[in-house]
Order: sequence, then C-alpha cells, then structure tokens
Amino acid sequence: MDSDRLIHTLIFMMVAPLVFLSLCIILPLFFIVRSILAILTHSSSESLQGKVVLITGASSGIGEQMAYEYSKKGACLVIVARREEQLQKVAENARGLGSPDVVPICADVSNADDCKRFVDEAINHFGRLDHLVNNAGVSSICFVEKVSEVTKMVPVMDINFWGNVYPTYHAIPHLKKTKGKIVVNSSASAHLQPPRMSFYSASKSALISFYETLRVELDPTVKVTIVTPGLVGTEMTQGKHLSRDGEIKEPGQVRDFMVQLLPMMSSRVCANAIVEAVCRGDRYVTEPKWYKPFFIVKTLCPELVEWVYTTFFLKSRRSNGDAPRDKGQAKED
Repeated sequence: MDSDRLIHTLIFMMVAPLVFLSLCIILPLFFIVRSILAILTHSSSESLQGKVVLITGASSGIGEQMAYEYSKKGACLVIVARREEQLQKVAENARGLGSPDVVPICADVSNADDCKRFVDEAINHFGRLDHLVNNAGVSSICFVEKVSEVTKMVPVMDINFWGNVYPTYHAIPHLKKTKGKIVVNSSASAHLQPPRMSFYSASKSALISFYETLRVELDPTVKVTIVTPGLVGTEMTQGKHLSRDGEIKEPGQVRDFMVQLLPMMSSRVCANAIVEAVCRGDRYVTEPKWYKPFFIVKTLCPELVEWVYTTFFLKSRRSNGDAPRDKGQAKED
C-alpha cells in the first residue's frame, strides 16, 4: 500500500468511530439542548401586515395559493408569472382576500434581465422587500435514453435553478435591509430521485445545495426556508405537459403512474403550511409530512428505495404495456 492511500485509510479509521460516537451520544444531546433553547427563546409568529412579498410562478398551483395566504395576513404582493390573464385574476382575488396592494408583473424567470426588472419594480413601487418566494418551476417526465435531443432539457435547469438564483441575487441587498426571508420551492424528488424525473430531480437538488450554502453566508441577517413538497394538486400533477412539438396537453389528459398511485395534498393546504412555517422562521418545510421518513430511508438505505422503484414502478409500467416515451416538460407558472 502506497503512503498516500495509507494516510487516507488511517484518517478513515479515526473518523468512522467519531461519527458513530456522535450518532449515539452527541447527536441526541444536541437535539435535547436545541429543543430546550427553542422553547426558552421561542418568539411569536411574524406579523405580515403591510410587509412586501414577491412571489414567482404565482399564476397557478402552490404559488397562487401562497399569494392568497399572504393576502389573508395583510401583506402587499408582487406576483410574477408569464400568463398575464391568469395573473390578473390572481391579483384580483388577492385584493379581495385582504392584500392592501398587489402588483402583477409578466416575466420569464429564466431571463436574467426580467428577474432584475421585476425586483426593481417591486422596490420602486413599495420601497422595500420583506419576503422573496421562489416558486416558479417546470417538470420533465422522461426516461433519459428516450429524450430525442438532450438540449431540450436545458429549460428545466434554466427555470428551476437559474430562475431562482437570478431574483435571489438581485433581491439580497434589499432583503438585508429589512432582515427579510427567502423561500425556495424545491421538491421531495430532490431527496428521493424517482424514475423518469432525472432532469427535474437534478435541478431541484441543485436548489437545495445552493440555498444551504446561501443560508450560512447570509446568517443571521436573512433567513432561508427550503420547501420540499411531495405530490400536491397543481396543473403539473394533474397532467399539464408541453410535448416535444410544443403542444400543451391540458390537465387531465395525461397523468403519470406515480401521480395516480399516491395520494395528493391540495395546493391550498400545502400553501397554508408553508406560509405558517415561514412566519415561524422554520428552516425546512415538507408537505405532506409523511414524506420525511422516506428521506431518512433513502439516505441510510438507498438500495431499498432503488429496489422499490424497480419492482413496483418500472416493472408495473412494463407489464401494463406502458412503453417509456418522452413527455417533454410540464409548466407550472
């Protein structure tokens, strides 16, 4: 054995027992102390009355419902999406639910200039920004080998990753002034990596890595809440897809096998849980909550999860004669 390999082997032999000791003794003590401190330093939920919240992907789904939840708490809104008519309807509903002022802005989050524009418009109109909710996203459902042209998947990363990073970058100086908060909508898929969602899961995993790092860099001035929802009732899970030829398949026409198999939470209930968690200052939100144990299983025993996918998902599809075909991308804003 050469010296370089020997050194790393010795380091492993020292680190492994320390990690085991931490899991058995130090980690439980840490959680006990943290729980006690949380009780002693517990503060009431943040008041949103008159505060300014910018939400991307607000024309439907979770983004739309979050706009309504913030409105009920008296927040002023800047809502961003590409569909102007639908955005205007959301703005009207939000005003009716109690928002003092709502500014709808049509923009494409994958365009860096658009992102700077709607952040600037929010500041010019309200003079401040308290919460940035990065919600806009796009889903892809396809076997990698069946993608006709891999560059067709580029928009998944452009929207899901850069479409969060761009507005965050421009909003940070303003959020630091108000000691505000950043909310990012990732996905349970980022932890579970289900079949046919490789590009989508990768983009959502990138979000978690980015915002975990940003959380440390901005602490304690700006707080970050990472959301990892499971199956939630939106246009995306109801079957709205953009096919390879650009034709929109309306909700209900095509539904994925996993969507048909597992129970879904309503977007209204999910949005309510997210906003409540953000007001409490929670670092993470997973809804429905029953997804959390599966995150632990995936981390500790990935082989088991892979076996379940192979046995109960892939084989079921093949036995039903459902040949893998590229379904393109599903829009959610």
